[in-house]
Parts: sequence; structure tokens; C-alpha cells
Amino acid sequence: MKDVISALQHAVEESAATLGAPGASAPIQEVPDGKPGDYGTPVAFSLAKTLGRNPAAIAAEIVAATKLPPGVASASAVGPYINFRMDPSAFVRAVTTDLRAPTAERLKVVVEHTSVNPNKEAHVGHLRNIVLGDATARILKAVGHDVEVQNYIDDTGRQAAESIFAVTYFNARYLADGGRKYDHWLGELYVRLSAAKETDGEAIERGVTEVMHRLERGELRLEVERVLAAQLETYHSLGVDYDLLVWESDIVQGGLLERGLAVMEASPSVSRPTDGKFAGALVMDVSAFIPGLEEPQVVLVRSDGNAMYVAKDIGYQFWKAGIFEGLTFERFAVQPTGKPLYTSSPRGELHPDGRSFAHAGEIINVIDARQSHPQTIVRTALALSGTAAGRAAFDNSHHLAYEVVTLEGQAMSGRKGITLSIDEVAEEAARRARAVVQEKNPGLALIDQVARQVGIGALRFGMLKSEAKKVIDFRWEQALSLQGDSAPYVQYAHARACSILRAAAAEGVDVKAARAGADFALLGPLEVRLARVLRRYPEVVEGAAAALAPHLLAQYALDLATAWNSYYNHKDENGKPDTQVMRSGMGLREARLVLVDRVRTTLVAVLDLLGIAAPPEM
Repeated sequence: MKDVISALQHAVEESAATLGAPGASAPIQEVPDGKPGDYGTPVAFSLAKTLGRNPAAIAAEIVAATKLPPGVASASAVGPYINFRMDPSAFVRAVTTDLRAPTAERLKVVVEHTSVNPNKEAHVGHLRNIVLGDATARILKAVGHDVEVQNYIDDTGRQAAESIFAVTYFNARYLADGGRKYDHWLGELYVRLSAAKETDGEAIERGVTEVMHRLERGELRLEVERVLAAQLETYHSLGVDYDLLVWESDIVQGGLLERGLAVMEASPSVSRPTDGKFAGALVMDVSAFIPGLEEPQVVLVRSDGNAMYVAKDIGYQFWKAGIFEGLTFERFAVQPTGKPLYTSSPRGELHPDGRSFAHAGEIINVIDARQSHPQTIVRTALALSGTAAGRAAFDNSHHLAYEVVTLEGQAMSGRKGITLSIDEVAEEAARRARAVVQEKNPGLALIDQVARQVGIGALRFGMLKSEAKKVIDFRWEQALSLQGDSAPYVQYAHARACSILRAAAAEGVDVKAARAGADFALLGPLEVRLARVLRRYPEVVEGAAAALAPHLLAQYALDLATAWNSYYNHKDENGKPDTQVMRSGMGLREARLVLVDRVRTTLVAVLDLLGIAAPPEM
């Protein structure tokens, strides 16, 4: 069945054409609660400018001329607005049985997120990157894209070198049976080393430098893998999976830096000045793409031959776009979901298990807003590469920038130890959730599992419900709230729907039987109001995918939970409940059960796209 709203829009536009306005657009919008009708259109306003006539008169003529499609009961002009009432039977039936799946033009999309330095435990500041990237990847998959999730491992950086050197410097030994994760243990040594620099700075600097050289040669990869494995345990506990780990040492040894620079040197926008302050350096003129810069010349390689960090990023981005190859791969691990995790490796092959990596039609880098300028430089390099793949990647590369997370109003610093680990927060969230669930449902089976799902859901939702451009100040009470605009509020709405369906099944009426016995003609405006919110689901998913904005889906989850709770608790004019599903008459009960099941499946779907579990009981 064609979507009734799309059919209605087409019918109104045909009527507009008969009035002398062919090609006019007639957007159909939900009517706010308390206003007459279910949907409406302001098309008469735009036609008034085109036709030079009174909009109220145009609205009346369109109402008279429009042949309403099935599912629309009536149309009326309210001044210059046109409002429509839906036929409950046809509309709710269509929403509960024929709701379309969200779609988009299929692309190979590479999403890079997490990329936490492998030197200590991940903290709540990293949590925003992790869940934002994970939710974005889930949403893009939902509209049909071929999504590849990459996690960049900076194994040659100073942070990793300092942590590894700290083990030797303090002659420390990790005891696996000590009850502490390796990344937490290593993080404490990292902080201690920072403090020790005040009295032994020169010796520490010599030691760290030597470790950095060894990391670049790939000699200490097993040490980095050890902390990475501990970090991955944290990420997996949040429900996050990856497709590929890309190691910086492999980028260096695989020649991606040199290949990227070779591509750039062929560009007319890249040069090696022979005089002036850039004499002997390789510089890129970005003025054509980034106007207004005080200094439009970006140094890629210094005059002493050392490449700038942005040059490595350019080589990596070129590889993602498929401008050249250079990396080989092998299996790294099997993730808790059973999904294989691959890694770049000098010992690997180009297509392990038949897999192909990179060659993206769209590239999304989830990196905090403080890196906006370097990310703009990397994207500009694609356009200046002089390659068709580079120009296409420029048009389809996105920096999904997000603002930082502060801790009780204070900027976090791993070096100073001003952080709060994800592991600690997750455990505390589960503990608090367990107390609430225990109070509400003391006999609940699998209470620890449900508490973990509720606690993790609260954390993830807290990081996703705000626009990425807004700073999040992590505060315990707000982050772990189980009330209001939170994941537990949505999860409870889902559990309520499951409870009704279980009660129906206990009476021998499962969803299949309900569909067979449903009389949708017995439904009314209350069901239409709830179905209107359900109908939005594919549009919201498509909008979130196009805008790379998971917060739109979080808001929709709250809207649907609120609409469902409002329906569930509705009372008639005498104050009596009038939507009690299991007390409804035959036919009406079944139709309402079908609607409840659509609420359930939609809440499951939207929570899953946010990476949040939907426990059937709470």
C-alpha cells in the first residue's frame, strides 16, 4: 500500500495544478495536539504568492477540488490552512502492517571512531566518541549502507611510549589476579610518571624517546596489544563492535605517508619554496578551499625532512578513499557478538576471508571539535590531490565533530589523573539501576542482567540525547537518571507493551491471532494519535542518517514512549480509563493488541539503533 501521507500530498499538488500552480509543493505536517485534524498543509500561503490571491480562498478551493486517497476521512479549510482527519481503520491498519523500512542510496561508508590512545583505561570523555560513532554506524546500516567501522590505534605516539616506559621505570609487575584490569593498572603508572618528571625529567625523556623509536619499528606491538585488549573489553561491554583496527605503525611501515605525499607533490597547490620562512619545506596552499586564513600555507614536511602529523592523517584518509592500497590484514579476535575483528598487519593479506577494506564512497571521522581545523586540512587535501577518487571523497567526507565532556565542570586530563573511567561509571550505573529495578519488581528473574542493560542504556542515552555540538558536563545524578528524558523511561515503555502482550498470550491471543481477529473499524482518534508517531519512524531514521545526528533518534524514542504512555493512561471525560487493551471488546481488543505490538517492535528498533537493550521485563 502506498503511504497514505505521500498519496495525500500528491492529491493536494494535483489540485494546486488545477488552480494554475503546476509543480507546487504541498508539505503535509502533523497538526499539533489540541488543533482540529490529524495532518495539515500550509500550501495555500505559497500559492497565494504565486497566484496573487487570498490564501483562505485558495485553501477552500483546494479542499473542494482534492480527491482524498484511502485512509483520509475528511478535509477542511481553517482559514488559510488545510487540515485532514484520518480514517482510523485504514490509517492504523496501514501503519501497523505496511510501514515502510527506512532507505537511502547504498554506499560503502567508513566510520572511524573511538581511537583512544592505547596507554590507559578509557574515560567518560571517550564515552561520547564511542557511543556517537557506534550509533551513527548503526543508523547508517539501518538505511542500507555498507558500513565499515574502523578504530585507529596510535601505537607510535608519546602517550603509549610513556605508559610502556613507566612499567620499566618503576620496575612494576602486573598481577592478573589482583582484581584490576590491565589498562587501569597501566594508567596509574602513566600518571605517576608524569609526576616523576619534575625530579627526573631528563632520564625519563631519554627512556620515552627510545621506546617511541621501538614502537615505530613495531618491536613493542605485543605490549600495546595487551592494553588494547583491556580497552576492547570495555567497549564490548557497551555493546560496541568494530570491523577493523588500523595501527599507526602499519601506516608508517606500509608507506601510506610516502604514497600520500607523492600524490600531493603532483598537485599544483603543493610546492617546495626555495626562499622565505617555508624554504625547503613541502607546503600546501589551501586558500582556494579555506578562505580567510591568516596563513593559507600548510606545512606537510618540514625543511628537516620530518613529516607533520597532518601528513600521516592525509595518507590514512587517501587510503580510506581507495586512492591507493598499502595495508594488509588478518583476523585479530572474535568479538562477544561472534563478529570477527580484523587488524592491519605486516603479516596479513589484502583480502582476508574474502573481505575488502576501505574504498569508501563516504568517510566519517568521529573526532572532537578541537580537531576541526586539522580535519578540514585533511579533507581539503582530498580535493587538491588531483585524483577523481580524491575529489569524490572530498565531497563525501565528513568530520562528525562533538564538543568535549567535562567532569563536574572541570576539564578532564589523563596525565593529571582528572578522569572517571567508563568501567567505574558502568558499574555504578548498574548498581543504581539494580536498586531501582529491585524496588519496582523484587521478583524479577535475571535482575543483574536487566540492571546492567538499564544502567548502560542510561549512560549511552545521556551521551546521545544532546546535539553533538553541545558540551556535556558529566554529573553523576544526571548521567545515571532513571527518570524523565532517559533510556530507562523508554525501556519501561517497552516493558509495559511486552506486559500487555504477555497477558494476551496467556489468554490464548498471540499477535498472529490478534491480526486475524482485529476489527480496525472500531478504533478512534486516540489510536490515530499514537499511530501518527509510529508512522514517523522511517523518516526519523533517514533524517538521522542524512544529518549524522543520532540525537534525532533519541528524541524520537522519547516522543514515542510519551505517546504510548499517554495512550495507556488515557481517561475519558468521566475520569475512567478508556484504553485498557485486555478489557476491550472482541475485535477492538485484537486491533489494539496489533497496535501495541507495533509500539513494541518500534521501541526495540529505535533503542537498538542507539545501542541500547530493550528488556521485556523491568
